[in-house]
Amino acid sequence: MKSKTYIIFAIIGVIFVGITYFTPIWGVALQSIQYPKSMYPKGIRINFKFNGVYNGCEGVKEREELATNEGADCLMEMNAINHYIGMYPIVQGRNNPPSLDHPSFYVFDTQRDAEGHDVYDPATGQKIKIDVTPTTLKVLNTIMTYSPYIFVLFILLGLYFIATPKKLNLVAGLIPALVPFYFLFVYMYYLYWYGHNLGLHGGGAFAGIKPFMPTVFGEGKVAQFTTESYPYYGFYVALGAFVFMILAILLKRKSLRTKL
Repeated sequence: MKSKTYIIFAIIGVIFVGITYFTPIWGVALQSIQYPKSMYPKGIRINFKFNGVYNGCEGVKEREELATNEGADCLMEMNAINHYIGMYPIVQGRNNPPSLDHPSFYVFDTQRDAEGHDVYDPATGQKIKIDVTPTTLKVLNTIMTYSPYIFVLFILLGLYFIATPKKLNLVAGLIPALVPFYFLFVYMYYLYWYGHNLGLHGGGAFAGIKPFMPTVFGEGKVAQFTTESYPYYGFYVALGAFVFMILAILLKRKSLRTKL
């Protein structure tokens, strides 16, 4: 009976992995004197999930006088602030507005000839626009967009780990167990990328700002803004998945050894 204890831990771990997909993992907020606490109690806040980036200003939404014209959408406000310093738009993944012809983070420029003059479409008389969105951002959008299938794979691997007795299949439990660290890797890499690519439209009003690493954890300072970056409850659920899956792996290894 004791040899099957790992199954209980693995089932809990797999459930936690599934819950992780639906919960906000991390929260980032900008605080500034121009955003008083009475109007923005959490600052200009956005929440990260595995499938996209979302508005984190629920408290502001509840105020009827601020709810018109999406005035409480801190994701839009955060993008406006980032644009001001020449940072590329935030990739929203599956949260991208479906009404748009292209993802909201796409960047376009005017096509120019060899002499640097704008090229016009002879049929419409309009300037020809070309997509200059960095491939790095498109890769991130692809990861977010296909994240449901990735999590289905995680859950299937977890179930395979539970159902098969072979020792070699322990890796099937390790892959979904590492779910919180997948997020941290992607999150930290793209924070670095955003902070070191400030050339959007010539660098914005603060063209002289030096490349920087945005705050991963804790508080930092960018221009006149104080940044706050902390894990949200979904990250602790992901850590729970890691703990239960690792315990299940260790117990399964011990069980297999006693059978030899």
